[in-house]
Amino acid sequence: MDVPEIVSVEPKISLRGVEKIFGEGESATVALEKLDLDIQESSFVTLVGASGCGKSTLLRIIGGLDYQTGGEVFANGKQVTGPGADRAVVFQQYSLFPWLTVNQNIRFSRLLKASRGDWTSAEVEAASGRADALLNLMGLARAANSYPNQLSGGMQQRVAIARALMPRPPVLLMDEPFGALDTQTREVMHDLILHVFNLEKSTIVFVTHDVEEAIYLGNRVVVMAPRPGRIDSIHEVSLPEKRTQDMKLSPEFIAMKREIVERIRETSGMKTDFELLEKLSRQASL
Repeated sequence: MDVPEIVSVEPKISLRGVEKIFGEGESATVALEKLDLDIQESSFVTLVGASGCGKSTLLRIIGGLDYQTGGEVFANGKQVTGPGADRAVVFQQYSLFPWLTVNQNIRFSRLLKASRGDWTSAEVEAASGRADALLNLMGLARAANSYPNQLSGGMQQRVAIARALMPRPPVLLMDEPFGALDTQTREVMHDLILHVFNLEKSTIVFVTHDVEEAIYLGNRVVVMAPRPGRIDSIHEVSLPEKRTQDMKLSPEFIAMKREIVERIRETSGMKTDFELLEKLSRQASL
């Protein structure tokens, strides 16, 4: 009888015993403590947790923009030792070049390569086609020749995302990219980034403080706990691939949101604070 071959699937991102300590001696602060996590290819993982749990620090370490003081980080089969073209980062601040138009901002990395002579004419033409496709996908075609200061916050963030997607990065790292947007614009951006995710099949790691956002976008929600930063729990999201805003009203969505919020309160001490507040309120009424 033939035994089927077992194929090992290597994680797209792998964290092994990752630690981050700020300072030295008695003043040292442990931001991340012995953190292990595997993220598979073409998955959308969201990180949530109370302030100070190390979500953004972890994202910066994966992106090579910060360094860990212990453990190892692997991305795309290689150890992370610094920034790389295989990992694009989108921050809450749009970080667009104000002297460049929308079109020029999106094409910036490709223009650098072309100017250095790293590309053939065929590659330049292919990049131009991708830039045009991203302009249309993001609904920016009419604003292609506008400057960042002529755009709304939501449109500026679309430009930042398009610029990050321009080189087809295998990994997209997003640090609260919609935190400064109003509710209506955030919902539009949620559906847009999910559409892009389904088309591009990138691996996305998304930091947010909004539990509802984390569930709606993610395949998995990783809850981090503070003091020191660590992984508390991982929640598989069972929503269909095709998502609609109405799903947020479903019993399953509400139950998962309640469960995750409870974990954040437990790990951050918020529940204890609420109980103390209730106790003080009862005493004041006596």
